[in-house]
Amino acid sequence: MKANPREVLTGIYYIDGDVASGYGALAAGCKFIGGYPITPSTEAAEAFAKVAPKAGALFIQMEDELGSMASVVGAVWTGVKSMTITSGPGYSLMQENIGFGAMLETPFVLLNIQRGGPSTGVPTKTGQADMMQSRWGAHGDYEVIALSPDSPQEMFDYTIKAFNLAEKFRCPVMIMSDECVGHMTEKVVIPSADEIEIEPRRLYTGPPDQYLPFKPDQDLVPKMARAGDGFKLYISGLVHDERGYPVEHDAFKAQYVRRLIDKIRLNKDKIIELREEGTDDAEVIVVSYGISSRVAVKGIELARARGIKVGNLRLVTVWPFPDKRINELAKKAKAFVVPEINYGQIVFEVSRCSHGHANVVLVPHGGAGVHIPDDIADAIELAAKEEKKIEKVIEFKTRLERTVFEGDYKSKE
Repeated sequence: MKANPREVLTGIYYIDGDVASGYGALAAGCKFIGGYPITPSTEAAEAFAKVAPKAGALFIQMEDELGSMASVVGAVWTGVKSMTITSGPGYSLMQENIGFGAMLETPFVLLNIQRGGPSTGVPTKTGQADMMQSRWGAHGDYEVIALSPDSPQEMFDYTIKAFNLAEKFRCPVMIMSDECVGHMTEKVVIPSADEIEIEPRRLYTGPPDQYLPFKPDQDLVPKMARAGDGFKLYISGLVHDERGYPVEHDAFKAQYVRRLIDKIRLNKDKIIELREEGTDDAEVIVVSYGISSRVAVKGIELARARGIKVGNLRLVTVWPFPDKRINELAKKAKAFVVPEINYGQIVFEVSRCSHGHANVVLVPHGGAGVHIPDDIADAIELAAKEEKKIEKVIEFKTRLERTVFEGDYKSKE
């Protein structure tokens, strides 16, 4: 008899975020990871693989990332909680099967430790430029859930939550971390098994001959069955009816695809998790996620020392996006400041949801490093002084942009 992985792991550790996520997967009841090694995510798979034999779990190194994602979709339909782990280039290769999994309402977790890109980019350094890909990477209409931890402890905690959300809503859930959080080493407390909340698989328990794999309950989420247990399963990426059989007419396509979207959108208030501090009377609000939220804390501190009222809004859940809360805050604050390790992604969602009520200032960073807190503080000061320019996102020029990028252009002139 295999040991309970949650009891095997219980204790206090000093580990990095990658390892913490691997342990979180085991604690969540994950029994299978199909993956392919890629920097800077490999430590998560290695941590899982080392403990897996004690937990009755399995890690398989697939031939590539296409096979990795396909193996996870297949494993879920055999009845086991499953996950894959990757970074930028691998994430791109997985997109077709992510869409396949979304169409089949397959509950799985994908951990993306983001690095600098595009293409091979900077494999060993950080980035946050996959955020829009996590929502729109595969073709067609579908919804996913994406979480953004900012510490090793959260990597453990939110890996468990990712599995719970996947099971609850039968959809892909992305953990959109980054190299800094993945390789950051801090104290991680793993509680005893009875303190960890686990969402069980929603299994059909009626007569096998009456089972319809895509017939939704009242919450729009269908119950699952395990392949091989005597149920008739027809599984196809085509638009299908409740039996799983392909259907071509447009009315049914609208009905089915709409349900894939609505089961997430209609439950946004239950899914979205934010961290707020000082937003009630803030003149400027910093919106951040992942490692940028850690750096933003110092930038906010510096801005407050200059006498500016600054609030902090951290996106724990990035998708679905907290449009309602952003709009509420936009009506009270003068501006938002959005530091991202990219040249503008989530900032455009902040701008869209502001509906012209507040300025939106982007503090970009191209990757391979993190922001200088003084840049964030300077952007906050700019936002506090700036008159309304709500027609566009204002891009703050960081020290790096001014000294290196613009300097090179001027020398060529």
